[in-house]
Amino acid sequence: MKAKQGVGRRSFVVGAGAAVLGFPALLRAQAPAIKLGVLHTVTGPLAEPGQACRAGAQLAAEAINQAGGVKALGGAKLDLLLGDTQSKPEVARQEAERLVNAGAQMLMGTFSSGDTNAVVPVAQQRRIPFVVDISAADPITANVAKSVKEGQQKVQYVYRVFPTATMFGDRAVQYMTEIFKEAGLAPKRVVLLYANDLFGQVQARSFQAAHKAAGPAWDIVEVIPWPEPPADLSTEVSKLKAAKPDIIAPITRPASALLLLPEIEKQRVEAMGIIGPGSPGLYEAGQIAKLKDQIEFVMDNVPWPNFKNPKTRQVAEEYAKRTVDATNPKGKTFDTNSVFSYDGMLLIADVLERAGRDGLKLDKWDPDAVVTSIKKSQFEGGLAVSAGPIAFNETGDNRNATSATIQILGQKPVVVWPKEAAEQKLVLPRPKR
Repeated sequence: MKAKQGVGRRSFVVGAGAAVLGFPALLRAQAPAIKLGVLHTVTGPLAEPGQACRAGAQLAAEAINQAGGVKALGGAKLDLLLGDTQSKPEVARQEAERLVNAGAQMLMGTFSSGDTNAVVPVAQQRRIPFVVDISAADPITANVAKSVKEGQQKVQYVYRVFPTATMFGDRAVQYMTEIFKEAGLAPKRVVLLYANDLFGQVQARSFQAAHKAAGPAWDIVEVIPWPEPPADLSTEVSKLKAAKPDIIAPITRPASALLLLPEIEKQRVEAMGIIGPGSPGLYEAGQIAKLKDQIEFVMDNVPWPNFKNPKTRQVAEEYAKRTVDATNPKGKTFDTNSVFSYDGMLLIADVLERAGRDGLKLDKWDPDAVVTSIKKSQFEGGLAVSAGPIAFNETGDNRNATSATIQILGQKPVVVWPKEAAEQKLVLPRPKR
């Protein structure tokens, strides 16, 4: 995507060619602006979640601008420069370079761990603070933190709002054990299936490591990978059926989920339930519309909006209005992807406010001063389910990031665990069809 697009006060259109209707060019030129490179996978196999990320970022930036911009920097507005990774790491790096060359002073993105990992060297080499809104693979931040600690690099410019794969694994094992107890069930045989890309590999290893450390009363009896994106999953599902699972634990991408769930039904694989340790493909509006009853009662361990927060409900209503299209006549659900990009943009505004109060000037932009402000973060205004304010640990990860277990009930994803965040009572075992 070549065009620079800014955020104004009217509306936006979500899609590969998403544009934002804003102030006239003359008026926008008169106001101070901070250029933010917002890079997501809005085309390709991960287009649906990537578009949700972009929409969430746009909505948050619009709200910030309407509220007066970054007041400590003279009311500077957030000017979003949009990029598309196309779900390809090599394109992600090229797009990051393009946005930086176009004047981006910070970066945010990208949804896909592989794409995000490709952007990290650009951020480090060009000294561009990079807020990772969504991507779970631990090495994204851990490798940079290690190189800084060992003196190979001076400053870490990469910080993540989203939970790491390790956090996902820990929560998945904890929540599954608690859910089984709540449901009065004692499943023994869990079969793990996963997309064999960077994200899926890291998630699968983290889930297995967390299981080994916790030692719950259930076992992972089989681990089945598939190439991502897959052409067919009949062989993998045959292996799944032969393993006689009590619980099916898939780590999917949207494309693979569209093959996996129908194949499970086709081969009549019986199980108490399907509970994902954490991945996309099991909650998006497009997935639900295509899979219909095949996705009903499926659970997934994912970060999610805190709908017990009135502000979250308000933003979700506005998000739905802004994302109405032919396939979503009522608009899209404010979900994992949109809420973390929304929160990421709120965090950036908070970081810039603090940096401005500490002496940062627009005409003397200092990326290291922005990093210093990031490290001081204790941001409590996020809309996602969390364990506390957004605050970063020594590896640059949000120490209070966490997840919830959602379940598709009535063709809608709702939080069912933990209890303090639950919107409805969970259904397990799932009814037989």
